Amino acid sequence: MRSLGTAIGAGVLLVVLAACATSTPVGPGAGGPTLTTEVSSETPATTPGEPEFESPVPPNGKEVPKERIDAAAIPEGTPTTTWTEGDGSVLGVIAQEAGCGKASVEIAEQNAQVVKVVLVETTPLDQPVCTMDIRYPPLTAKLDAPLGDRKVVLSTRQDQK
Repeated sequence: MRSLGTAIGAGVLLVVLAACATSTPVGPGAGGPTLTTEVSSETPATTPGEPEFESPVPPNGKEVPKERIDAAAIPEGTPTTTWTEGDGSVLGVIAQEAGCGKASVEIAEQNAQVVKVVLVETTPLDQPVCTMDIRYPPLTAKLDAPLGDRKVVLSTRQDQK
């Protein structure tokens, strides 16, 4: 009885594969659908390797203009989206963490010209078996005063605990 079920299953699989293997011309002039790609000028461009987010800035946030963000010290492909919340004294960033790592944000320095932000990823010392996924959590930090026109300088650091 078991071999009968196996034989029927193999027969069905063979029929499905044969149906998929039949060549039917598709494309322009073949009577089938054609694939067209339309690019809208309203679609924001992203750099290669930079993850896309559905809505990185929360509804109550105000994005910091790109020209006021210095991301020279962070690896290529790391998110640079930065925003303020409330009166501007809460700074938000998109961090990057992977596997067993946990992201956090630190304000390293604040003065009248710049706010230096460190994106920290902390991984465990004992190196357990971890997944290979990459996550982009939104994080916030409290500033001493509203950001205003100050420049945001981003950097990264890897820690182990």
